[in-house]
Amino acid sequence: MSAGRLASVAALLALAACSGGEKQEGAATPSVLVTLARPVRGTLPATITAYGSAAPSEAGMVTVSMAQPGQLTSLAVTPGTAVRAGQVLGTFAVAPTARSAYLQAVSAVKAAEQQRRSTVDLLSQHLATSDQLAQADKALSDARTTLAGLAAEGAGASTHTLTAPFAGVVSSVTAAPGDRTQPGAPIMTIARAGGILVTVGIDPADRGRVAAGQKAEMKRLSGGTGVPGQVVRVDQMLNAKTRMVDVDLSFPTGALLPGEGMEVAIHTADVAGWVVPHAAVVTAGGPARVFQDMGGKAKAVPVQIRLSTPQGDVVEGAIDAGRPIIVEGAYQVNDGDAVRRGQ
Repeated sequence: MSAGRLASVAALLALAACSGGEKQEGAATPSVLVTLARPVRGTLPATITAYGSAAPSEAGMVTVSMAQPGQLTSLAVTPGTAVRAGQVLGTFAVAPTARSAYLQAVSAVKAAEQQRRSTVDLLSQHLATSDQLAQADKALSDARTTLAGLAAEGAGASTHTLTAPFAGVVSSVTAAPGDRTQPGAPIMTIARAGGILVTVGIDPADRGRVAAGQKAEMKRLSGGTGVPGQVVRVDQMLNAKTRMVDVDLSFPTGALLPGEGMEVAIHTADVAGWVVPHAAVVTAGGPARVFQDMGGKAKAVPVQIRLSTPQGDVVEGAIDAGRPIIVEGAYQVNDGDAVRRGQ
């Protein structure tokens, strides 16, 4: 190759090098599109989510029964019926055998009274002794006691009107009109108004975080508006069926019906610190951190996560209150990367 051609090639190479250098110097620096939020100090509630259902509490339930054998002649309510105090529930006829025992007890009292009067007369004529009078007194006392017991058990009347002992809801009916029942056999169960509770199961590891008096937000699994609640009891043993710890919660009277499935968020504490969006806290590839926008550059700030929820996180760290936090795009940047704010 001639000297002239070599010089031309060298000149072209030099020109290409210069052109490439000018393009590189004028190219825009790559940056990540991000959204920003201001860091604020505040609190978020720590909650425990649990599931269960509304049901009458054992303390708020009464079983309606009769102490005498007999027959349920009529029934005025069904399961789920709301009743007021004193409302008629049905009628009950005492069995003839029980009624007969009562009438016999009445006759026994009359006979014992007559026997005592006779003994008193004989004693006044010195024809009876003090011991005989004591025996007559004892017989009369025993007869009266037997009669009082039968009367208290309802044998004094041939029929009885069953009434509600308080305002509430009929939770179950175990007898039908015409059924003959034995003494003490349940006829129906009534749950006291306000005696219905929501019972949920929590993990045994969370039992120490839950205490009576804590507030809760309850939602029906079937949907609808939330219902406020309050913890009234935390069981001290595992439920044998669920292997969870049962927690009872109260709610405004009439807000829920027995049997409704519920999701409950129990408010266990308020956690304070820097409140930032959940998406702003990066946990992948190292310790937890957030990124702040330092004049168009991402600055990594190590943080300690005190509470993490879908609604937001509470963290602690050397966050600059005057610099915005990177939210969307936080997982796409590294320390020192150029960032630009999205519109």
